[in-house]
Amino acid sequence: MRKALILPTKYVQGEDELLNLGYFVSTFGKSALLIANPEDVDRVRPQLEATAEKFDITFIEGGFNGEVTRAETKRLQEIAKEKQTDCIIGLGGGKAIDASKVVAEGEALIIVPTIAAQDAPTSHSAVLYHEDGSFDDYAYFKQSPSVVMVDTKIIAQAPTRFLVAGMGDALSTYFEARATHNSFSRVNASLPMGSREGLTEPAMGTYAALAMAKLCWENLLEDGLKAKIACDANVVTEALNKIVETNILLSGLGFESGGLAAAHAIHNGMTVLPGAHHYLHGEKVAFATIAQLVLEDADKEELETVLDFCDSIGLPITLSDIGVEDITFEEALEVAKIACIPEESIHSMPFPIVVEEVANAIIVADRIGQNYKERKGLV
Repeated sequence: MRKALILPTKYVQGEDELLNLGYFVSTFGKSALLIANPEDVDRVRPQLEATAEKFDITFIEGGFNGEVTRAETKRLQEIAKEKQTDCIIGLGGGKAIDASKVVAEGEALIIVPTIAAQDAPTSHSAVLYHEDGSFDDYAYFKQSPSVVMVDTKIIAQAPTRFLVAGMGDALSTYFEARATHNSFSRVNASLPMGSREGLTEPAMGTYAALAMAKLCWENLLEDGLKAKIACDANVVTEALNKIVETNILLSGLGFESGGLAAAHAIHNGMTVLPGAHHYLHGEKVAFATIAQLVLEDADKEELETVLDFCDSIGLPITLSDIGVEDITFEEALEVAKIACIPEESIHSMPFPIVVEEVANAIIVADRIGQNYKERKGLV
């Protein structure tokens, strides 16, 4: 039985950590291509200038147009080649981070998230899009980032909504890893990238990955609300430190090496619901996690705990919370059909998947959320 655990080489987190970025660049050479939205660079320019001077390195600002397209990443690769930069830095949110992964192709990559809204920074995969923003393809690389550096002061100064959305993405980690573990499913991300000739089968997740996924859920319950309050005040506390690590490191390792299941597949299906388009990934994943728990007929107490947690920090528990005021069975069925395509992670659930049952779970999850709000006097 093959098992695999996928990790970045280094993960470093702390207040004012961005001032050490120059040191990590210097371990590769004297210059780095900086891939980031210009406004994100401006937010941290004093720290970038200070670390460049201290460690005698140079940042080449490649800019970023905001979308991870083949043309944009090729343009950035040409800059790196022309300037002969020694490493690549992806700074900012998920799109800039994914663009940097494509440009670096698994070599000499430093990731610097400025928000803790999702768990992509540690992974060795990226999502490509077309010019109009529609999905193009997934890209996988031979290894995870060389360095993931998180400055908690920068995270604390970002809008709290991003931190909460990150907790929504992290919320699914344990429940999906548990389902994958119980079904003895293979974890697609554990496949080596490039040529796969001669490989008999992808690997399963390790017990270490499952343990990290479980710790992810435990940390959210213990410190999620306290971290939100700290972020509201734009200050760093130990609770905020714990949740930033949970959102980025534990959730990242948990999903990549523990596996995804129904929650992320249902999230992907919800792309057909126009009202949900303006909500963050983690916000939609939170509701999809409730739908997964309904689908697997989870323990009532566990489901209530998830609802209590989501309510406490402001994560969606109904479809109306993500812009979908009502849903017909036919609309839920369209979501379910996309969620249940053969390649989707929903087939890691420990039972056969029936499209109609997935549609039913979405509708019932919404009703359960509505009933919860009525019981709590929230409507």
